[in-house]
Parts: sequence; C-alpha cells; structure tokens
Amino acid sequence: MSAIHPIVTVTGSSGAGTSFVKRAVEKIFARENLNAAIIEGDSFHKYDRMAMREKVAESKANGSRVLTHFSEHANEFQKLEELFAQYRETGTGKRRYYIHSDEEAAELNARLGTNLKPGEFTPWEDLPEGTDILFYEGLHGMVKRKDHGPEEGMHDVAQYVDLGIGVCPVVNIEWMQKIYRDTSERPYSVGQVRDVILERMEDYIEYIVPQFHRTHINFHRVPLVDTSDPFSTLKDEAALVPEPKNSLMVTHVRHQDIDLQAIADKIPGAWLQTPETLVYNSEHMVLAMDLLMSPIIHNLVERKRAALAK
Repeated sequence: MSAIHPIVTVTGSSGAGTSFVKRAVEKIFARENLNAAIIEGDSFHKYDRMAMREKVAESKANGSRVLTHFSEHANEFQKLEELFAQYRETGTGKRRYYIHSDEEAAELNARLGTNLKPGEFTPWEDLPEGTDILFYEGLHGMVKRKDHGPEEGMHDVAQYVDLGIGVCPVVNIEWMQKIYRDTSERPYSVGQVRDVILERMEDYIEYIVPQFHRTHINFHRVPLVDTSDPFSTLKDEAALVPEPKNSLMVTHVRHQDIDLQAIADKIPGAWLQTPETLVYNSEHMVLAMDLLMSPIIHNLVERKRAALAK
C-alpha cells in the first residue's frame, strides 16, 4: 500500500446504496481537509450507452450469455488497474466521465468545450495535480480477475486499495432499491427491471460477490419487515424499500485501525455478534459509518504526512 498516495474504494452492485456511502466518505474527506481525486466506476465501462445496447442485443441474438455491466467483457479492468497502480506510485493518472443526464452534459460540455450527450463518455484527461487521496465508487473497486481475452493475464485492482468498503444489503433489499430507483428516476417498469436483474445474475455471482471478501469493511443491511416479494406491483412503490428504522445493519470489519467494541459503545443499542461483526439499527448507519471510517482515513492521512516529512 502507498503511504503517500492512498486509495479508498466503495464497491457494490447497482442499487446496493454505494452513493449513500460515497457521500459519507466525502464528508470525512472534507473534515480532514483532503483534496480527493474522484473516480466514477461507470467511466471504466467499455461501451457508451448506444454501443452497449447493440452489444447486449448481439449477445441475445447469438444465444450466448447476455452481456452486462458487471462483466469483464463490458469494462476496462486493465485501464482501472493501471490507474490505481500509477496513482499509488506517482499520484497521477487519467480519468473520464460517463454522462448520465442532461444536467451533467451541460456542466461537462461547458468545462471541456465539447458537445456530448447523455450516455456518452468525455475524453480522457489528467487527474488534477496535488490530490491527497484517490476515491473510487462503483462496481469493481476490489475486482481481481483472470483475463480470458486475447492477451491473458490477471487484473488485480484490489492489491492497490488501502481502504475497501463493500455495500452488500440482503439481496431482496438490493433489488427493491434498484427497482425503486429505476422506476422513479428512470423510465422503466418493475417488469423491465426484474428482467435486467435476472440477466445479470450469473455475472453478479461471478464478478460482484467475490469482491466482498477482499474489502476491509462490509455494510450488510438486513430487513426487520417482510420483503419476501421484492417485485410486487400491488403496493405503493415508495413502501417497497424498508425504512432504515425497519432494518439492521450488519457490519463486518477487517482492519487493524478499528476498535470495534469502542465503536459499539458509542452507537445506541449496538452489539458485537462476533469480534469482527457489529450490529445496530440502520437508523444509526450514518453515525456508524463516520465512527468506523474516520479513524482509518485519519491514519492514512497521518502516515502520508509522516512519509512526506522524511
């Protein structure tokens, strides 16, 4: 790991809630006065929106495994590994953005002098100079994968990560969150989202799940109410996702900088189920995330300052 150029990642599936954890981490960065190089996982997809649709249709027409954004075949694992390796050594690298909306397109086109549309990538550009830490949020922040393409090799992104955070709620909640997001913020029906979930299942098991035993902290949300039918259309969609107070957060920690019992003592009603597993009501998840991640990030910063002072 790099004392001078640390890397933090938040990893999870689509709908898992990685954006929520990302905001919690960014608040810690702000409190520590850190200038972070932000990397969006979507920017390392291999195809833009139109090309991906064509590739997916082609895979279905061929009767082969449906191409999904979870797969190595739809992502630039080598470029992501190269970025992490370069940043760890030099604090430099290249990034781009995947444009999600008209608002993002307007902002990025104004800065870059381009005329790009939602679903397209911006050109690759150098990371800002003098950043303190690299922060990735997306699907593959802890990926380690043998490449079965023309040039076989091992892509090991995880080896460069100083703090890996996994977001992996019970799968029914993950599906509910994805359904709610994609039907309320995007033009999809519950049935369409269900079909995408089914198409992605093999790649979810093969590419996403294995990352969670490489992370340092996993946030695993468990319902306390009935979530047995996440695809139901008989209820109001807003009621499909359990409120935080109606779920527990099971948090598994593998990091030497954390005194888990001391943290449990600061969270109302929290307990240690095992020496490495903290359990608490999800209404306290913001407090828990701050208590868990702050000392690790603070120590990364202190080690960076000590290394620079030598």
